[in-house]
Parts: sequence; C-alpha cells; structure tokens
Amino acid sequence: MSADAAPRGNRLFLKKSIEQVQRESESHHLKRTLGAMNLVLLGIGCIIGAGIYVMTGNAAANFAGPAVILSFIIAFLACVFAGLCYAELASTMPVAGSAYTYSYTSLGEVFAWVMGWLLVLEYGVAAATVAAGWSGNVVSLLANFNIVIPPEFTTSFIQAKTGSDGLLTFVTSGGANVLGAAGILMVTLLLVVGISESASVNNVIVFIKVGVLLLFIGFGLGFINIANWQPFIPENEGGFKYGVPGIFRAASVIFFAYVGFEAVSTAAAEAKNPKRDVPIGILGSLIVCTIIYMLVAAVLTGVVPFRELGVAAPIALAVDKMGIPWFALLIKVGAVAGLSSVMLILTYGQTRIFYAMARDGLLPRFFATLHPKFRTPWVGTLILGSIIAVGAAMLPIEILGDLVSLGTATAFAIVCISVMYLRRARPDLERPFRAPWGMVTPILGIFFALLMTGPLLLDMYAKATSGDPIPAYLLGGYLSLGALIYIGYGFWNSRLGKGLPQIDDDQGAGPGAEQAIAHGLGDGHG
Repeated sequence: MSADAAPRGNRLFLKKSIEQVQRESESHHLKRTLGAMNLVLLGIGCIIGAGIYVMTGNAAANFAGPAVILSFIIAFLACVFAGLCYAELASTMPVAGSAYTYSYTSLGEVFAWVMGWLLVLEYGVAAATVAAGWSGNVVSLLANFNIVIPPEFTTSFIQAKTGSDGLLTFVTSGGANVLGAAGILMVTLLLVVGISESASVNNVIVFIKVGVLLLFIGFGLGFINIANWQPFIPENEGGFKYGVPGIFRAASVIFFAYVGFEAVSTAAAEAKNPKRDVPIGILGSLIVCTIIYMLVAAVLTGVVPFRELGVAAPIALAVDKMGIPWFALLIKVGAVAGLSSVMLILTYGQTRIFYAMARDGLLPRFFATLHPKFRTPWVGTLILGSIIAVGAAMLPIEILGDLVSLGTATAFAIVCISVMYLRRARPDLERPFRAPWGMVTPILGIFFALLMTGPLLLDMYAKATSGDPIPAYLLGGYLSLGALIYIGYGFWNSRLGKGLPQIDDDQGAGPGAEQAIAHGLGDGHG
C-alpha cells in the first residue's frame, strides 16, 4: 500500500520501507576498508571530547564527589547495550539519517520526528555545552598571558548557584557568554565555506585530545593528595547531593561524555567484517575511554577537593594547582584545540540531521538546499549556528549538559525499541551484524536509558517544586516547540504522507548533496 493510500488514522505511524531507505542510500558506493582497530580508533576519537574536559568537574562537585569514578562505569553500561543495537541497525540501513531513519522504518513518522527533535539535544545543545566549556578553557589560557576577559562576557545569562543549603539553583545574571557564542559563530562560518577535515587532520586532533588527557594523568599522579578522596562516597546531604543517589545522578551527567560512539555503528557499511569488527569497535572504544575517564577523574578529585570542581574548565583548574607553568599552558592549548574541533563536528552533525529531515519534507526545504559555490547547506547552517550560539550565551553548562543527556538517553531507548520491532516484523532482513543475546540486549539498553533519565527528571522535578522551575520550563518549552513545528509544518508537508519520494538532488539539494553532506563527521563530540 502506498503512503498516500494509507488509512488516515494511521497517518502518524506511516513507515518507510527498508527497501525504500536502501534505495535512497544507493548513491553511497562505500568500500569496505575499515578493520577492527580502525573502528576502535574512530570510536575513541569520537567519544573523547567535551564530556571529560567539562562535565566531570560538575558531576563530582555537585553529585558524586570522588565516587564519580563509579558513575563512569554506570554510564559505560548504559552505552554498551544501546551501542550494539545501533550496530545492528546500521549494518542493515547504512544511511545518513542514522537513528532518525531507523525510527522512520520501524516505528513511524511521528517517532521519526521525535527522534530527530531529540537529536537536536544530542548535537545542537551539545555544541552549546561544548562552547560553554571552550569559553572557560580560553579564559584560563589567556590568563597565562595576563589577558583578562570581563566576566560579564564569559558567564551565561542563567547561572548555576549553590545555596546555603548546598542545593544547586539557577538564577539570572546581567551577563552573557559572548565568548562561547563567538566560538560557535566562527565554526558556523567555517561550515558554510565547506571545511572538511582530512583523515590526517583528524588523526592529529585525536592525538591532541588523547595526548592531553594521558599527560594530565601521568603528571597528575604525583600531585594526588589522598585526603581529597576521603570520604570516597560523601554522605548524602539530601536529594541527589552525594551518597549513592548522587552516584547515579552523576552518571546521568557524565553520560554526556560517551556520546559519539554512534559513529562506529554508522561505519558498518565500510567495515571489512561488520559481524566481528563493529562490536569490537564499539566495545573496544568504550572500554578504552572508560579507563581513561576513570583515571582522569581519579587525578582530578585527588588534586583538587571535589567541592571546588564545579567550574567550566576543571582540568585547567587542576593543572594550575599543580604549579607547573609550561605544563599548564600545554594542557590548556590542547584542550582549546580539541574542543574547537568538537564544536565544529557537533554543529556539522546537527546540519546533517536537519538535512535528512528536510529531504523528507518534515522541515522546510532550505535546510536541504546547498550553496551554489560551496555545496554546503548554508542557510540551514547559519540558522542553526545562530540558535546554538544563543544557547551558549544564555544557558549554563549544568542545564545544557542535562538536556543533552536526556535527549541522548531517550534516543538510545527508541533505537533499542526499533531493534525489537524489526526483529518481530522483519525477521527475514539481512543483518550483517546482529546484537547478541536475543531480546535481552535491547531490553537492557532501554533499562539503562531509563536509569540515566530517571534521576535527571526527578532532580528537575524537585527543583521545580522547590521554586526553581527554569530547567523544567526549558524542557517543557523545547518539547512544546517540537510538537508545534510538526503539527504546523511536518505533518502537512511530509513527502511520505503525500505518497512522494524523498526530495532528490534536483528538487532541493543540488548535485552532489549526499556526497557534500557526508564528509567530515569523523571526530568526536562527547
């Protein structure tokens, strides 16, 4: 039955066929050249990013203390099962839309829209989060040269404050993080011109990011004060402030640090042996990054008392405490360089998702229209970059990071549900990689996704009922905006709903659109 002949009552749940998706991706003639080690390195490069540079300090200071080390293990488990589900879907549908397209084929259009809107949290809001952390590191770096940027230009309009009762609340300030917004706008202009990182540049960036952390671990071990680890699990002070509840709440915060391993699953079409190499790439990169993360957290909380780590650049704070000027400068330069590339790739990733949604008619066509000279989706990139810059200027890391974790965990759950549905509905599909342990894997993926979102939502509710509704208002407003856009535009302009094919290059994107949009997403953002 064609899409336009579908019963009206099923309109929200119209699905793309697997065959249709595979036809839409036929322009990709990918060679299977990636081995297991290539995928592990790809995963490490994609995972290590702003999460470890920025969010670890907040998680330790406000929720877990030194026990943030345990939080990394919980977050790791949340990623493993979802990652295996991503790998199964990617091997079946190696397409540009990733999780958005998976939802379109398994659960229907309204779920595809929800997934696409959630991915705005994973990419767009994450880019704003990185910009806030980048700003803190730039300020710290410039301070080494006695250059001081006034705080009203580096602090967000909404700020997180710890009250006399020890609880985190949000208040407005007279400033705005203009520096972070400027960073996003510079990246946006680069993307309009068509910056595409070569493999060699990617390798350099990955080396810088990983090298900075390894140097931090190596030097920092000699500056650890064991007293800073005592007590390892601070006594609970109410709600999610320390104790066991704080460990799980911190896991929902640093879950952000693992975002990015999807790149391994989307490389399934280029893996030499996807049945073996993809799971090795996902599990290997997650394990290596978890070990690095735990060591960084141990050094961080050992060098700096954990209550002092709630800053935008916690690693920079720790190296300053070590008192080695040249080393501090090296670490800060590496952090700024690494985070700059992360902002670039995250903003790029957001344009890629909106590009896929616009080709399906769920967003205005200009998101899929390429610049006649640069062959980039320039209008959409400028609009998205401007919105992300506003978010970076207005919102603190604490709120931004929570929104990213919430969106990502929910997206993971939908991916796991998609695997369960397709196994029932299309058992005949060829799956070059199949997630192990039957239905147990997607069920555990859903369980751990709920484990990540549960403490976050409870904490948000507790803040709202205690007179601090800003995070809840932001989330509610964001979800409402998404619903209005779909009801007002996507529902009526859906190509599938009209029985039409996806917008092709001549209709909306211009020749070479898929090739142009597919370059560059090779570095990490978590």
